Amino acid sequence: MSDNPLFKRTIHKHEIPSKYLPEGNRTIRVYLPPGFQAWISYPVVYCQDGEDFFNFGRIATLAQKLILEEGWEPFVIVGVDVDKKHRTSEYAPDGDRYSSYTRFFADELIPWVESHYPVRNDRDQRILAGDSLGGAISVSLAVTYPSMFSHIISLSGAFYDNYCKQMQSASSLEYLRVWMIVGLQENEFATDRGTFDFVELNQNARKLLEEKGAKVFYGEKDGEHKWGFWQKELPGALSAFLGPDPMFD
Repeated sequence: MSDNPLFKRTIHKHEIPSKYLPEGNRTIRVYLPPGFQAWISYPVVYCQDGEDFFNFGRIATLAQKLILEEGWEPFVIVGVDVDKKHRTSEYAPDGDRYSSYTRFFADELIPWVESHYPVRNDRDQRILAGDSLGGAISVSLAVTYPSMFSHIISLSGAFYDNYCKQMQSASSLEYLRVWMIVGLQENEFATDRGTFDFVELNQNARKLLEEKGAKVFYGEKDGEHKWGFWQKELPGALSAFLGPDPMFD
């Protein structure tokens, strides 16, 4: 990549204040694309498990390469960190902290980011991305806040029954655009809620989404429930929404 400082990879960390979260704040990291200008508005990707997306998914490095070497339109990435010991409680609809986290996300995080960075505030320019439970809560957020979110990247989503009930209760999901993938070796994966066939979970979620009118790209490939699999799929996932020939409108 170029040594020109214009193309330097830029990542900022912030503590976002919150009246909903018990800790009173949440760490986020923000990737700014090469050539970033404050007077330009950018599409934005919001990642659950933000630290993992940046460290193990290498999403900022991938974005830099796609923008510089493949001519993609620049975009911003916001990674929202999570304390792993509270992750299920925050991401699962029956979790004790789910309501606090989702209200923080919609009512505090999004306004804070949009007031501090020139990101677009149209729902089709906000992309939610997540792995496992993070993929499932990304769909959950879009179902709960249909005026805010409509574009989803789900990497091996943990679509347990409580997420499916949310989808089933929605009158229509025609506004949703979901890119989802699952690894064929995830058919017997042990979680903190038991052992699940993630292929079956994702097949069921796809069926529910499509029955409610959502447009879905669905893929099954050789892969395990690990970042080694998801990292390889991220360029294709991002391309569906942000590439030169997007799959979704």
